Amino acid sequence: MAFHNLVEAQRKYFLSDATLPLEKRKEVLNTLKRMITENKEDLGKVVHKDLKRHTAYTEAMEVQATLGEIEYFLKHLDEWAAPTKVDTSHSPIDSDAEAFIVKDPKGVVLLIAPWNYPVSMCFWPLVAILGAGNTCIIKPSELAPNSSDLFENLVKKYFDPRHVTIVQGGIPETTDLLKERFDHIMYTGAPPVAKIVMTAAAKHLTPVTLELGGKCPVVVEPDADVKKTAERIVAAKWTNVGQTCITPDYILTPKNFQHKLASAIEEELKKKYGNEPKDHPLYSRIINERHFDRLVDVLDRSNGKVLVKHGADHDREDKFIAPHVIEVEKDDAFMEHEIFGPFLPILSMDNFDDALAYIKSHEKPLASYLFTNDEEKIKQFLAKTTAGGVTINDVHKHIGVKTLPFGGVGNSGQGRYNGKYGFDTFTHEKSVLKRKL
Repeated sequence: MAFHNLVEAQRKYFLSDATLPLEKRKEVLNTLKRMITENKEDLGKVVHKDLKRHTAYTEAMEVQATLGEIEYFLKHLDEWAAPTKVDTSHSPIDSDAEAFIVKDPKGVVLLIAPWNYPVSMCFWPLVAILGAGNTCIIKPSELAPNSSDLFENLVKKYFDPRHVTIVQGGIPETTDLLKERFDHIMYTGAPPVAKIVMTAAAKHLTPVTLELGGKCPVVVEPDADVKKTAERIVAAKWTNVGQTCITPDYILTPKNFQHKLASAIEEELKKKYGNEPKDHPLYSRIINERHFDRLVDVLDRSNGKVLVKHGADHDREDKFIAPHVIEVEKDDAFMEHEIFGPFLPILSMDNFDDALAYIKSHEKPLASYLFTNDEEKIKQFLAKTTAGGVTINDVHKHIGVKTLPFGGVGNSGQGRYNGKYGFDTFTHEKSVLKRKL
């Protein structure tokens, strides 16, 4: 098979215990830190070529986020990797025995990354993979070719290919990679491809981590500060023009509040992007023509009422689509699948319980959001709905907390990472009972 020798070379390297010592893990994490730091301007430039995203956004959201993860690992790695003693007072074992957990690296990891945040989605999980003592083969997205080309060149320059390497290509190359036996596979993307990944992994009984997104709801109650709510929704939704797995996918709010909220969103869009987002340097583009056509098709099929359209008509050659806020019904085209674009539908709900019931009747999202000052409603929201993560009175912010796991549930994924949760994901916790002889 095409990649058999590559995988086996990494396996041989891993089995030699070369990646096991903590000093080696710290060394390779510092190498990753140096690679990113020394090339952060180039990283910003290639992401701009692929997504027309401003380099300041890439610096803040991808480069600094990944460097922060490295620093966090370097600070805590000794503690996390140490054997953990467990209480045996309620276990029927002899008094001369002790029980503890040893943290074993898993082995050779395949990391299949998406295109929407190419830097962080390649290198943020890589921090945990390497910190846990594994080797890694990275398959970046072919839809962000400028980024992938740079990543390949940088990884070749900074890393031993037996420890970290990049494989480029599209569906055929990914298919060939998935025929190989890995010790863990991590995939970030969409559920249809995740099913293919999971099926391939099952042939070797390989564990998987899947980060899949979904239709992330935002419930806005009338007691919320409409100006702050609009400001925070706009800051999250139209960064990367909605091409973010945890971005607000739709809003649930009472009928008599939705026009007030839409007007506040329009005002905030003007403040953020001026009168014409197409000319504003902070407004990104759709990744390619195929996704542009997909989004325009949904708009064409929608029976919704456009409440806000801020900017010029869409432009296929430029891959530009203006921000839209659209009043829709439950059966609208925009409610069929995750949007992953600059359209924000609003559904009117009779009351808060109806909003909760609507969320519960659909697949569990990667994230959900609630804007209210009502503590009782916050308790109900947390108790009665399920999501990978939740932010109350803001959007996206839970992902930046190092002591919280990031991951999905059900259709939005399985497994988790971020800080120690990533270390645990790519580590096998080996149970040990030790007696005296």
